[in-house]
Amino acid sequence: MVTSAYPAYVRLLETGELALRTSSAQDILKCCTLCPWECGVDRTGEEMGECQTGSTARVYSYMPHHGEEHPLRGRHGSGTIFFSGCNMHCQFCQNADISQENYGMQVSADKISAMMLDLQACDCHNINLVSPTHVIPQILDALLIAAQKGLRLPLVYNTGGYDAINTLKLLAGIIDIYMPDMKYADVEIAKKYSHIPDYPYYNQKAVKEMHRQVGDLELDNNGIAVRGLLVRHLVLPGNISGTKEVMDFLSQNISINTYVNIMDQYRPEYHARQFPELFRRTSVDEFQSAVDMAIDCGIERIDHLML
Repeated sequence: MVTSAYPAYVRLLETGELALRTSSAQDILKCCTLCPWECGVDRTGEEMGECQTGSTARVYSYMPHHGEEHPLRGRHGSGTIFFSGCNMHCQFCQNADISQENYGMQVSADKISAMMLDLQACDCHNINLVSPTHVIPQILDALLIAAQKGLRLPLVYNTGGYDAINTLKLLAGIIDIYMPDMKYADVEIAKKYSHIPDYPYYNQKAVKEMHRQVGDLELDNNGIAVRGLLVRHLVLPGNISGTKEVMDFLSQNISINTYVNIMDQYRPEYHARQFPELFRRTSVDEFQSAVDMAIDCGIERIDHLML
């Protein structure tokens, strides 16, 4: 437990490093390599790659969210900003209108910064950046403005887990809490159901880098997360997600103290009907088996409330 915390980015703001990182991120947009796709398009000229996002971020909504993990939501909620677009193409996505169809409004850095400050004024415990991977430059631009105006909440990087190491290194000392998905353990399954190459390779490298930066999840005296790694793992029907392999990786390569949310919220959405094996809910037995696998692998901090 920790009794107090100061957001990581405040020190970088004071030294001028946050402004330098923001400028570096903007440069990447000219030949985009923010994620493992490395599309190489000039997003400053409004070219678009896999994420279907140009130079301006889209936001679907923002609000205090009371449905996140216990250490994030606390009493006042997690201050979530839902970014439109995604660098993954999950065929069962429950928010495909946001992630795949780009529903949402184009917003400037000033508007995103205002959202951050509004969430802070609502007494949210953190700023929860949902699907941030493809809009890191826009987020940093907004963060610089918000921090200069007094933003002091921890930042949560809430990602599908298909992240590039160089981009994550750019975020070192900025992000307080990393919350990646670990969706799959098998490369072919990831390609089939999310249309992405080499997901386990990039996902595992990313989680290692995240843990290197922030360590295990730390809580304050009220049980609220202030820093560290929190991993999400969605249980899919028929153990398609490879739970045992994912938990083995965490226990052997990250830490047995990794905070893991094993999620029982899968429902067949979007194009799931095209895959008979995915066109059903996960059973109670399948979910309990996933929890048991995590325990057997030595994982000690498991959030596994059924929804």
